[in-house]
Amino acid sequence: MAERLRDNRKTEEIRAQVRETHLKVTDFIYPLFIEEAEGIKKEIVSMPGIFRFSLDRINEELDEVVALGIKSVILFGIPLKKDAEGSESWNDEGIIQKAIRYIKSNYPTLQVIADVCFCEYTDHGHCGVLCNHDVDNDLTLVNLRKQVLAQAKAGVDIVAPSGMMDFAVREIRDELDKNGFQHIPIMGYSVKYASAYYGPFRDAADSAPSFGDRRTYQMDSANRNEAMKEAQADVDEGAEILMVKPALSYLDIIRDLKNNFDLPIAAYNVSGEYSMIKAAGKNGWIDEQKMMMETLLSIKRAGADIIITYFAKEAAKILNNNE
Repeated sequence: MAERLRDNRKTEEIRAQVRETHLKVTDFIYPLFIEEAEGIKKEIVSMPGIFRFSLDRINEELDEVVALGIKSVILFGIPLKKDAEGSESWNDEGIIQKAIRYIKSNYPTLQVIADVCFCEYTDHGHCGVLCNHDVDNDLTLVNLRKQVLAQAKAGVDIVAPSGMMDFAVREIRDELDKNGFQHIPIMGYSVKYASAYYGPFRDAADSAPSFGDRRTYQMDSANRNEAMKEAQADVDEGAEILMVKPALSYLDIIRDLKNNFDLPIAAYNVSGEYSMIKAAGKNGWIDEQKMMMETLLSIKRAGADIIITYFAKEAAKILNNNE
């Protein structure tokens, strides 16, 4: 006899019992933008509900994050000074190093992840050292070592290189290991596409390139097989977690990594994905909460173990109320 599939959908109780995929608050990593200034709590116009904070006000956000049961944050810094190399990124008194120390001292149960890149720190907005109007891979690796060591000394829990430089994970793993930080995992931005979905983030982090784009180092959106090569390279070089960015338009890539690698898979639900839902919700075109939760569920169903999302606080409130 043919199975009557609708029988398992007729009540909420049955649907809940047979549900295959579940979101948890502990799945989420919440991004924080920390500005080197004082007295700052500034909403990002293109990302409603997301703010840039100065360090003296970041407790306002962190208190809520911890109270909601969110266990991890990822930090992005906006420094006062920028230069051609992004040298503030490895200044021991730079904004991210200060933020790491502050959070670890005042919120010791919170896991702190540091983005490892240069676009927020360079005066040209690209992700490394320029040579002939393009990022020089190997010169940038030298500075990546400096940046990650400064973060490690500050007490970071996980480092996350996002610049898509060849051999970045290898160089970072070597720098950490030889300085006694073998215990710090690397979350590789293993498969990061050159995407139009990053637009609002560049407002948030003051990181838009002053010329050109990032297609010489971030991946072409058309390529699927190349994603496997990039992920395999990070595995071979010592990454402990693999990431796909963006998430929603690359669910197939998330599933490919989940099927082929025995490592935790992270996905970044990026700023453009967030802002589209916010804009449509504001205009009354969609049920914002339902679309938010469906989007996050789709990322989890595709294979993500970890979701970096600006929706973390809102989703956590819903999940906590449903317990």
